[in-house]
Amino acid sequence: MAQVLIRNLPDEVHRALRAQAKRSGRSTEAEIRQILADAVQPQDRPRLGSLLREIGGEARLSDGDVAVFDYVRGSTPLEPMEFR
Repeated sequence: MAQVLIRNLPDEVHRALRAQAKRSGRSTEAEIRQILADAVQPQDRPRLGSLLREIGGEARLSDGDVAVFDYVRGSTPLEPMEFR
């Protein structure tokens, strides 16, 4: 994992981080990691699976359409890939 060094962090910011970490039951380092993760990975971002489910719901495929997919896909199991 990567490491980050933050220089010249004001003392009052460090104290506030330590207090927040204590309230959260985490170490200061873990609290900072959580703050950074929350900042760059917002929870309201669209998720790929949710988007695909929504698109599939809007497609309104008939039973005949699904049968075509089943036919094209076939029933023969695929062989696993080999990497050499």
